[in-house]
Amino acid sequence: MSQVIRVENIAQYVGQEVTVQGWVYNRTHKGKLVFLLVRDGYGFVQCVAFKNDLPAETFQTIVHIPQESSITITGVVRADERAPGIPGGYEIGITGFEVVQAAEEDYPIALKEHGVDFLLDNRHFWIRVPSQWAILRIRATIISAIREWLDDHGYINMDTPILTPSAGEDTTTLFETEYFDEGKVYLDQTGQLYNEANIFAFKKVYCFGPTFRAEKSKTRRHLTEFWMVEPEIAFCDLDQLMEIEEQFVSHIVRRVLERRQPELRALGRDVSALEKIVPPFPRISYDQALEMLAEIREQTTDPQQKQLLEIEWGSDFGAPHETALTQRFDKPVFVYGYPSAAKAFYMEPWPGRPEVCKSVDLLAPEGYGEIIGGSERISDPALLLRRLHEQNQPEEAYRWYIDLRRYGSVPHSGFGLGVERTVTWICGITHIRETIPYPRTIKRVYP
Repeated sequence: MSQVIRVENIAQYVGQEVTVQGWVYNRTHKGKLVFLLVRDGYGFVQCVAFKNDLPAETFQTIVHIPQESSITITGVVRADERAPGIPGGYEIGITGFEVVQAAEEDYPIALKEHGVDFLLDNRHFWIRVPSQWAILRIRATIISAIREWLDDHGYINMDTPILTPSAGEDTTTLFETEYFDEGKVYLDQTGQLYNEANIFAFKKVYCFGPTFRAEKSKTRRHLTEFWMVEPEIAFCDLDQLMEIEEQFVSHIVRRVLERRQPELRALGRDVSALEKIVPPFPRISYDQALEMLAEIREQTTDPQQKQLLEIEWGSDFGAPHETALTQRFDKPVFVYGYPSAAKAFYMEPWPGRPEVCKSVDLLAPEGYGEIIGGSERISDPALLLRRLHEQNQPEEAYRWYIDLRRYGSVPHSGFGLGVERTVTWICGITHIRETIPYPRTIKRVYP
């Protein structure tokens, strides 16, 4: 029996007879020829059945095989630059054909246009199409690259709780549930607070997992359940943190360029834009960003855009502001020194400017906006307690967190990178809902 191969490696088998186990994505019948586009989970390859090369019964089976039938194909690999597929440029001349299961004829996602709601209702099938398959393959590589860089740079993976008694941020955006006799607990928005405890044992740590945010947002950048990686580093200030972030993000992009060129091509992604993602990244202060936004607003002639770009000092940026800023750069840009009132209670104040904190967001270029939020954390227990009171946070719930500053406190910093936002940017797509296998939004929990 010929060797079972993965389509992504097909270039290694030109002139050899191979076997592919997969599914029929598309079928075109032209007289004595049938062209099948077959997917095997690792790629899409054109397979050609010639009537004179096959038993009559086998050829007729191929002529009528329904979309998404599971099959095993044997044939000889040929190089042909015209052949469609991912990676493309190769085809298989069929010498053997076995049907594992003939699919039913009424496959829900036929090869035609469908509405987004219909596709999301059939997400379990939608992930089979080339674009969605490519996005999720790139997502997997991004996750692998994230772990690779952190593991190789001395970070220890620490799993933090998903059920927590207190919030890292405002409780109005948390999912709440009853927890036996302990009262209310929350689905976690961040593992940061626990990782701040972990750094005093391990120095450099990260957690990586699902995050939940009960924010009633309908934008193309928001999900209610998403994945986030959160590194935390002892003996690290804000400048050092930005250096870490630019090295980290550059590594992720580089790995995708190395390993997922066929998938990027399938999405029509301009890889030249990604090739520019190398350190250093530009850095601007919040104040400088406001000046830029004022200039952009002055230059625009669109009244609606002028209104969207309105912002007063002290406010956090929304999507229109981030989009306008990032269109001025061809690399991710750091915006640092946000107003303390717009950020979480645990961020270190700026020396001489208590109204500003040592915070930083990393905004992706091409209008994609924030992919990382981070800060230098408060290391003084008295200052942290005062900030808790200023933001009306319950002192009792954070007693253990304040205690960290009483026994061996050091300057420390950390950040959170949203996986789905990063996938959206790297893939060059418009909506975050395509970057996770089964998206959860305020209107969707099915399938």
